Amino acid sequence: MYNGIGLTTPRGSGTNGYVQRNLSALRVHQTPADRAAAWDIAPPKHREPDAAILEHERKRKVEVKCLELQLKLEDDGLDEAEILVQVQELREKLNEDLASLSTTAKNLKPSDTHAIAAAKRTELDKMARALGTKRDYVEGDAFDREKQEENKLRRLAEREEREKKREEDRARMQEQREKWQAEQRE
Repeated sequence: MYNGIGLTTPRGSGTNGYVQRNLSALRVHQTPADRAAAWDIAPPKHREPDAAILEHERKRKVEVKCLELQLKLEDDGLDEAEILVQVQELREKLNEDLASLSTTAKNLKPSDTHAIAAAKRTELDKMARALGTKRDYVEGDAFDREKQEENKLRRLAEREEREKKREEDRARMQEQREKWQAEQRE
């Protein structure tokens, strides 16, 4: 062994103990242009979950629970007609509450990619609400003066619209109040 590389003793190893460099391993040499271009790469996009696959999984869970009940009732020795009635009742009850069968992110297997994507989407939405970011946020828009000016004008127009609506509501409420007071006097 030399500088911590190699075998302590070549005995029984079937080699002579001579340490060689692996010439088949290629080293990657990054040019400064490659390193600079790495900053221009967009962040990874999160894949949207397929709703049809998630719905199918929920329905499959309903059928599994129905089958478990059917097997349990058959082991108990119930009549076949009674078993079918109870299984159908359970199926209808579970189909009404399909959303309650959704699993948490902790219970997912790595193969449940669509369920993981749905859990990630809800997590990102929750984080966006906590931070107060909007869905239409685009990175770097804060430095675009024209875009900021458009947003400012749009917000002013929306504010004026809200004020106009509020004034109309106040006037309507005042009329209602005056009408009610007139009825009370009579």
